[in-house]
Amino acid sequence: MRSDVLNPMRASRRAPWALLVGACGLTLASLGCAAGGAPACHVGADCASGVCTSMGTCYTPDSAVMDGSMPELDAGSDGEVASDASVVDSSVPDSGACVANHDFRVERAELPLAAGLHATFRVATGVDVNTAGTTMADGSRVWDFSGPMTGDHDVLVTTEPLAGAWYEGDFPTGLYASKLSDSADLLGVFSLGPTAQRLLGVVSPADGTTRTKLTYDPPVDVLQLPLMRGGHYSTTATVSGTASGIPGFYAESYVDDVDAHGTLRTPFGDFDVLRVKVVLTQTVGVLVTVRRTFLFVSECFGVVAAVVSQDNELATEFTHAAELRRLK
Repeated sequence: MRSDVLNPMRASRRAPWALLVGACGLTLASLGCAAGGAPACHVGADCASGVCTSMGTCYTPDSAVMDGSMPELDAGSDGEVASDASVVDSSVPDSGACVANHDFRVERAELPLAAGLHATFRVATGVDVNTAGTTMADGSRVWDFSGPMTGDHDVLVTTEPLAGAWYEGDFPTGLYASKLSDSADLLGVFSLGPTAQRLLGVVSPADGTTRTKLTYDPPVDVLQLPLMRGGHYSTTATVSGTASGIPGFYAESYVDDVDAHGTLRTPFGDFDVLRVKVVLTQTVGVLVTVRRTFLFVSECFGVVAAVVSQDNELATEFTHAAELRRLK
């Protein structure tokens, strides 16, 4: 049987996008970053919010209205985060208190994810990239993904509540679901606790004889908190259930290293970021596939960009990406 039938992550051709959904944490956070005027800036470190927009002004809720720099995002009509206290740590202050302190350390309170949020990312596929960036005298790096890429298109990423979904009962600790790829409709189901954001499973939007419902045992640590320079964590999980109505069983191993820090330039603005290097080894029967992903994580915003390698890329700092996503 074909491995891409058994494995919807492979069939989507965007397997590591499951790791990217943490980017939606920016939506609630950016509405609550430090208010005030919009002083001039050159990089994110010049701003209390941590974001220097593409117009050269510091991002604040007030300035977003004036200069149009605010990304397309909101907290839903009722602003509800979650009803289950076991899912979201009640000790975390309201996201309105989130102000980046530029210490290159992302605490739980600096990752204010919720259901009912959305943000727009600019996506290019099959493009040349510079994952290494430019190394500065202090050891930090600068990555510039702000310019246009061949095939650029915008993707709206949303965090859907589980309440009322056909798979709600299968993921009691789930916080939200979000599409794994703009080329397929499969959803990743995620949780968020005091120590990690985790991927619990993969589902199809609708129930039925051709449904997909796969669970990870154990859940995959997408971002382990607090996220800091030099951090290392890993997850080896079995994935089981049904894919398009067909029983499936395979293994995935994730090895994550917080291997660099610095400034990331995106179409939306400049961010102080930690870079997380993710190496995914996927084993379906006798077929082994390795994929590399770089996640760029910013305080109060979450993942603001990601670069995904071609399958079985050998170079750590690769120069041709299967996919590049960055906040617009």
